[in-house]
Amino acid sequence: MTAVSDPQPSPTLIERYQGLHASLRWMLVALIGLFVVVVVQSISGTELLTAPTTTQTTLRWSIPLLLAGLGGLYSERAGIVNIGLEGMMILGTWCGAWGAIQWGPWGGLLAGMIGGALGGLLHAIATIHFGVDQIVSGVAINVLGPGLTRYLSERVFVGMEGGSQTQSPGVDGLGNITVPFLAGGRIGGWRSPDILGWFDKQDWFFISDLAGVVKGPMINVAYFTLIALGLAVGSAWLLWQTRLGLRLRSAGENPYAGESLGVNIYKYKYIGVVVSGALAGLAGAFIVMELTGIYRGGQTQGRGFIALAALIFGNYRVIGIVIGATLFAYPLGISFADFDGSATRALLLVIALAMGVVATAAIRRERRVDASIAGGIGLIVFVWYLLSDSAPDWLPNTMPYAFVLLVLIFNVQKLRTPKFDGIPYRRGDH
Repeated sequence: MTAVSDPQPSPTLIERYQGLHASLRWMLVALIGLFVVVVVQSISGTELLTAPTTTQTTLRWSIPLLLAGLGGLYSERAGIVNIGLEGMMILGTWCGAWGAIQWGPWGGLLAGMIGGALGGLLHAIATIHFGVDQIVSGVAINVLGPGLTRYLSERVFVGMEGGSQTQSPGVDGLGNITVPFLAGGRIGGWRSPDILGWFDKQDWFFISDLAGVVKGPMINVAYFTLIALGLAVGSAWLLWQTRLGLRLRSAGENPYAGESLGVNIYKYKYIGVVVSGALAGLAGAFIVMELTGIYRGGQTQGRGFIALAALIFGNYRVIGIVIGATLFAYPLGISFADFDGSATRALLLVIALAMGVVATAAIRRERRVDASIAGGIGLIVFVWYLLSDSAPDWLPNTMPYAFVLLVLIFNVQKLRTPKFDGIPYRRGDH
């Protein structure tokens, strides 16, 4: 007689979600999030939350955060904490402007990268060779950047037409392109059809909004942006699919195990920190060449610290940094066309709903403190939404910093930092 096995219970929705590939999970979350945004947009009577201009601007303003976040990733994976990204970005802004004035846009790109790399090299020498506390060294780089660039501006830009001790003459970017067919870009002198634009104009619920969101990043996309996105893809491949990436990550995960296998840990720590500075400098050059067209003192506006938050939000993974940089830049993308504050007010409702999701997840995990904080913030933001007709002008500029605080509050417990991140290493000490 054949024994009958007990029927297996059907998997729950959460179990099915967790069984998906990581990229599919991110895509599903993005679609659900977009659906919520579309519903909120309909309730609030605005069209800016999914407008092509919003996502176009969001992409442009997210690139400095992405590049600097990638820079932090290389350094942290090598085991060196780098809070000096802000100072390295500042060096990149000045060097990028100077290089663009001397040799054109490509010279500015290269000079910005070199300027940031020199800041990374200084941080590497101080922390790896001399054993200076990594936080102290990073703070020193952040202090050095503004002072050094002001001194250099007095020596170089003063006397140039349009230059002074706080700014450079105007500089050019690398140029841009609109994608043919999908976004109506030109091929030679012929303007191609605008497929996504056609869907966007049909005013179909969710489908038109999705088309608008996808079209935005394809309009006047800078060649510099394409380089940055290529660096993100290349970094994911380099760090997790190559021997170089494995050895660099071993310097942050277990340097003594790598040492026992003959890996030169010092070498890979230096590589990680110098590449970190180069990418932060590239972020600074992007600000000068693509966002403002001129170097000005203080124009990084704390983006190096926001990039660190994007790195933490992304849990030290490239795809997470991309998503974090996009989320932090999204309020700014809305603000440039939100003249009456209605779209920013609608964003308050999105934040309130997001806090509700965070509170629910915290309750499921029996984290009562997190649930209380998230629920309280969500309630306050929801009441603000109900009692206001428009949002103040200063709110979009402060939202990225508020997002940073929320990330640090709710995401720090999920972090999978490299085991030896921030721990001094000396060959043969183990």
